[in-house]
Amino acid sequence: MTKAIYPGTFDPITEGHLDIIKRAAKTFDHVYVAIMINAAKNCSFTLEERIKFVKKCTKNIKNVSIVSDSSLTVDLAKKLGCQVIIRGIRAVSDYEYELAQATTNMTLNNKIETYLLVAKPELSFISSSIVKEIATYGGDITKYLPKEIWKDVIAKLKK
Repeated sequence: MTKAIYPGTFDPITEGHLDIIKRAAKTFDHVYVAIMINAAKNCSFTLEERIKFVKKCTKNIKNVSIVSDSSLTVDLAKKLGCQVIIRGIRAVSDYEYELAQATTNMTLNNKIETYLLVAKPELSFISSSIVKEIATYGGDITKYLPKEIWKDVIAKLKK
């Protein structure tokens, strides 16, 4: 059984994230969506909110589980029995960052592979940061978020 982990802060989960999760779930026997706690990032949503959002969006995908952690991704992957780390890339700048991360992870645990999934063109510009910025200025973010959560996200960001 091939298990994969898809780590991120998901602050909030976007249609781009959800597309990567769905595609990974078709490829691997089990996918763990790991909502990571990163002290270097200033999240707009609490860990509990982010977990709730991801659970709502993935509830109908049978081979997906939600976990959270603050350790190194490779350590969590090993603990969960994952052979693969999934990362999504939208642009060349993402590739450069993800290449450095994948190479570092290889030096930490060479038994875990990193698979880069390229974002669909229509989703390649979406990021949690852009969604939050658009919302801050009163723009419509509903097309960038899964329908299960957009009302909750808008309500919080308007405060």
